[in-house]
Amino acid sequence: MLNVNRAVKSKDITLPSPIMGLNRKDSEAAMNPLFAVRMDNYIPMESYVELRPGYSMYYRPATAYNVKTLASYHYPSQDRFFGIWNGKIWDITSPASVTDMEVTITNDYCQTLQYKNYLYFMNGADTPQAYYVDGNGDSHIGAWGFSGTGLSASKIISGAVSKEFIWFIEKGTLNAWFSTVAGSISGTLDVFDLSQISKWGGELVAIANWTIDGGIGIDDYTAFITSEGEVLVYYGSNPNDATSWSLKGSYKIAKPLGYRCIMQYQGDIVIMTQDGYFPMGKALATANAGNSIVAFSDNIRGLVIDRTSKNKDRQGWQGIIYTKKGYAIFNVPVAQQFEQHVINVNTGAWCRFTNIMALCWCIFNDNLYFGSDDGIYQFDNSNTDDGVTIEGVVEQAYADFGVSNIKRVTLINPRTSASSAFQLTTYVDTDYKKRNLSYTNTIGLNEGNMWDVSPWNTTYWSVDSTDKINSQWIMCSGVGFKFSIVFKTKTRGILVDWYDTGIRYDVGTGIM
Repeated sequence: MLNVNRAVKSKDITLPSPIMGLNRKDSEAAMNPLFAVRMDNYIPMESYVELRPGYSMYYRPATAYNVKTLASYHYPSQDRFFGIWNGKIWDITSPASVTDMEVTITNDYCQTLQYKNYLYFMNGADTPQAYYVDGNGDSHIGAWGFSGTGLSASKIISGAVSKEFIWFIEKGTLNAWFSTVAGSISGTLDVFDLSQISKWGGELVAIANWTIDGGIGIDDYTAFITSEGEVLVYYGSNPNDATSWSLKGSYKIAKPLGYRCIMQYQGDIVIMTQDGYFPMGKALATANAGNSIVAFSDNIRGLVIDRTSKNKDRQGWQGIIYTKKGYAIFNVPVAQQFEQHVINVNTGAWCRFTNIMALCWCIFNDNLYFGSDDGIYQFDNSNTDDGVTIEGVVEQAYADFGVSNIKRVTLINPRTSASSAFQLTTYVDTDYKKRNLSYTNTIGLNEGNMWDVSPWNTTYWSVDSTDKINSQWIMCSGVGFKFSIVFKTKTRGILVDWYDTGIRYDVGTGIM
């Protein structure tokens, strides 16, 4: 009788959680297993991934309106917070006493700029409004106080400050208007017509002060960005003086996304474009111009291109740095909903936030807020989405555990910590076949395992409510060459961190 050598051997391996974050660039077959092919509402940290924070209502108007603009104003002991909805500017510094500023506008989608103690509101449809606090501590708001030959004030749609000059953008043109005297907060504006220099036409959408290290010191430039992706960079301190104002270069990048396409970060400028989110210091290097590899968003390029190809003309594109938590948020309109592409600025790892209906974002007193379709919410002050469960899902990149043979996974052990008992749906997908098994809804109660009810390969696991690492082996079954750990939670009021996963598997022949 012929003896069959099945050579089945059990092995254990520990796979770290996907701290390299979301990857929508590489093929799943070639992806490092420290990446994730899907990472929704979990944030990659340095040594673990954590469930994102939630939000709560800050102020809800009596009638639901789209809050498309939030702005903060900074002045000693007079900081103010403003929101725009229903054709009016509102002081929302105190949600208990929201004040109508008695200014009527026709477009709630405004760009704002603070220079000295003046905050300008610009929308390309109305004369810009300026809010300020005077030396006596009294607040005022009214028409901006600038004029210029040939200028139609109602067409001013955005602004910036560079080299102590305040600049304004005239909607639908390549005209940049600047104060004739440095440091002015009112008075006469002169026009800087970029149509004489631009090679690709279009309209001006953004102006930014760009600080770079020139090798022998820090240099400041003024960058003009057009709708066609042309970036005109000027060097000099006074646009009124040809001897101290000259064109440094003209560069071509992908087309930017709206009037809120830039985000200042540590002297550099991040530009949101149809091809990704680029730090200008790298994108405009001669050897890199137009190269997607220099984008912050290179690892999620496929996701960004999918979203921009369908939604590039929608309002809501915006980038913001949330320093308190060390990540940047890029707001992305998607049909009638929104999502956020989020990067850990310390590690460069990405994830995606979902179920946050954010029309705009703003930092006020170091806290993060967003305007929605029914009011203003504060983010990161709750472990629920205004009382609703937070759905988190991570699909880790496929791994063969260093063994090319066919394998059978028998047990997995996701090591986690949590603020309270929660139920975890976890299983393995094999060889790129995704099963998309359902979440378990948890409200913070230990409801126990659903014995003999759970689908095969799925465990509804209530873990200990302690601060220590929760470690528990869970029965699991999957046969194949490569495996993806799927980690899903649907919680309310619970913090969850995932560190790594222990995996026990058989390898060899005869395991089918």
